[in-house]
Amino acid sequence: MNITSAIPLALEVRDLRKTYRSKGSTPNKEALKGINLDVPRGAFFALLGPNGAGKSTLINIIAGLVNKTSGHVSICGFDTERDMRAARSAVGVVPQELNLDAFFTPREVMECQAGLYGVPKRERRTDEILIAMGLEDKADVYARTLSGGMRRRLLVAKAMVHAPAVLILDEPTAGVDIELRQQLWDYVKKLNDQGTTIILTTHYLEEAEELCDTIAIINHGEVVACEPTQSLLSRLDMKNVCLVLGQDLDDVPENLTRFNATLSHGRRLNIAYRPSETQMSEILQAITDSGLDIVDLTTEEPDLEDAFLQMTSAR
Repeated sequence: MNITSAIPLALEVRDLRKTYRSKGSTPNKEALKGINLDVPRGAFFALLGPNGAGKSTLINIIAGLVNKTSGHVSICGFDTERDMRAARSAVGVVPQELNLDAFFTPREVMECQAGLYGVPKRERRTDEILIAMGLEDKADVYARTLSGGMRRRLLVAKAMVHAPAVLILDEPTAGVDIELRQQLWDYVKKLNDQGTTIILTTHYLEEAEELCDTIAIINHGEVVACEPTQSLLSRLDMKNVCLVLGQDLDDVPENLTRFNATLSHGRRLNIAYRPSETQMSEILQAITDSGLDIVDLTTEEPDLEDAFLQMTSAR
């Protein structure tokens, strides 16, 4: 599956395959089975999937850390093999692993990374990025003294030193407290508003649902869904209504049994239904016909977790 768009692509993946060769009688491991993805420039794109689905393999191929078996990958129009240097300059990757030199300070980490990418000193944004990541007061202490959350924020800062057109965040908020997580997302959203393409992998599905305009789900090395967030959620065709009644009931009224209503705590009715098959007006009319007094009514829409579980548990 892929997204078609007239907007120039930040990432283009075509029939990407990766097979890890095994030793002895153990069968080869096919990690990616013909992945196709189009990520438009300026998108805030989520790449989701259960552990072992192939997300890290895909990211590492994009970053040039793993060799593909076959297929094509280009970043901002640069082929990752033919235009390796330009492609790698166009992307910044925040890995899951905390791969920092313990005896470098955050400032030294940033300056070293900027030097590796050839960023002129007058164009470096070391202090700006450290402030954005909440690390300004730790700029000159050894990285080994930083907490796990601070080290992860330093990895994010490190990935942004060369102002990449595409920023890949692989579980960026794991171990980061709520306040600083919000600070991180505020800065990342600012980058996205300025045109940076963001590709996010996360196990915090509520983050992906809130932040990302498009979501791809990978399972067993294949793309099982790739579409705008709201479109993906609308496919679930599920809704739940909870009614608090003005009186206790012993049983569900007979004319509500056809909606598979359940009763809890004597006066709370829960009805899960498919909007494509049942209208809310039908449910409310049945309740009125039963002579029930409604004190409160709440509805619950399906969320990304529901979609994720449905699409990854079906295989």
